[in-house]
Amino acid sequence: MIEVSHLTKSFDGTRILTDVSAVFEEGKINFTIGKSGSGKTVLLKSIVGLHEVDSGNIYFHGRNFTTMNIKQRKNIRKEIGMVFQGSALFDSSTLEENVMFPLKMFSGMSYDECRDRANFCLQRVDVVGKNHLYPSEISGGMQKRVAIARAIALNPQYLFCDEPNSGLDPQTAILIDNLIKEIVQEYNITTVINTHDMNSVMEIADKIIFIHEGKLWWQGTKDTIWTTDNVEVNKFIFASELTKKIREAYID
Repeated sequence: MIEVSHLTKSFDGTRILTDVSAVFEEGKINFTIGKSGSGKTVLLKSIVGLHEVDSGNIYFHGRNFTTMNIKQRKNIRKEIGMVFQGSALFDSSTLEENVMFPLKMFSGMSYDECRDRANFCLQRVDVVGKNHLYPSEISGGMQKRVAIARAIALNPQYLFCDEPNSGLDPQTAILIDNLIKEIVQEYNITTVINTHDMNSVMEIADKIIFIHEGKLWWQGTKDTIWTTDNVEVNKFIFASELTKKIREAYID
């Protein structure tokens, strides 16, 4: 379980997060949604330590990440996998080398052990026989698969994904959603996903947190989001005619 308590974060005097408290459920897929600029990416990056918060606390299974020193935080980071928006693969490294990177940095494995683990993870995301290709030589969807392989290389307890379906066509997005769901269920990983994609939310979300203007505005499930009377949530999820039709079909 991940818990954030009264988080506040500003940049150059501009408040981005205000008193955000939430629980991300253990072994579940927790979605954070909200319009662009709402603060959800800052929240995610604060949880993993890429941003230092101004106040508040972040707990990983009761361990206060906020008060830890660099060495203590490194131990927590070994338990975290991250899928960045745009995949963020190293262009000058092969797919195999990309997946080996966190293993060489954190695991203490030998080179052969790192390579074997990288091969296993690539096979798990159905990237086979392409180990020595470079990111520019594969599709965007396959790049996301490799990014997921790298994120699970250390067998993490926690998985964070920032817009994992960004730039993908609808069919490929569904494949990535299903892959994430399979991996979470297989390895019991507590997962936090930022997205604008309501199709993903309705397909695989266990819990949904809605951020509006830097505040926690609503939380619930994909069953309760359709019937909430929260005005800002309704504005967000019913912004398109397609979503309205999905709601009508879902409720009917």
